[in-house]
Amino acid sequence: MQIYGQDIGSALLLGTAQYPSPAILKAAIKASGSEIITVSLRRETADGSGAGFWDTLRDTPCHILPNTAGCHSVQEAVTTAMMARDLFDTNWIKLEVIGHADTLQPDVFGLVEAARILSANGFSVFPYTTDDLIVGERLLEAGCEVLMPWGAPIGSGQGLRNPDALRSMRAHFPDVPLIVDAGIGCPSDATRAMELGIDAVLTNTAVAKAGDPVSMARAMSLAIKAGKLAHDADPMERRDMAVPSTPMLGMAELI
Repeated sequence: MQIYGQDIGSALLLGTAQYPSPAILKAAIKASGSEIITVSLRRETADGSGAGFWDTLRDTPCHILPNTAGCHSVQEAVTTAMMARDLFDTNWIKLEVIGHADTLQPDVFGLVEAARILSANGFSVFPYTTDDLIVGERLLEAGCEVLMPWGAPIGSGQGLRNPDALRSMRAHFPDVPLIVDAGIGCPSDATRAMELGIDAVLTNTAVAKAGDPVSMARAMSLAIKAGKLAHDADPMERRDMAVPSTPMLGMAELI
């Protein structure tokens, strides 16, 4: 997978919030094999009290993908992105413009506007969006080179609520990297996304809030690989009727 000129070997992106301890976070990142980790600007503070968390991330070999989590307006998201670029020294930004407080569904109108502003200012934008094809087209026109459709509401663990829509996105944007962002609850959800031809999966809560985050991170990594192998193997089509696996030819005839 290539994103903004960077070759990425792992199809699992990992969030860094809600882990029981920095040590468990570091172990989970290692177990996941992830090459991209997301981090919210809110984890760092003006007085430097978040330096320990940032030092933990510096010790990993991963690309840092700051996000604008919690932003509900274009101005707030753009300002947060500018601050994140200064703090983390990267043009990459995971853009979130939240439109609904309960579902955390993206405000797609604000998202497109913010993406256009940030792209014009040299950012490489990773937009957290819905599975709407027209919104996807507008984001690409705004300068995005990757789309991050949700599987289900953030932190819900509901998996892929609309796999048909994700399948349509894959067909409609065959050459655009697609990363399922939000809603992954267990490894089977990640496998299912990869079987649809999705390029990568981003998960945070499913790993961080598991009883054993390190084991769950490893399970997610294996699930991603299984789903990718299955997709590349060209799975059989589903059928409405049973088809015998043993041929009728050569069976004994009873007279």
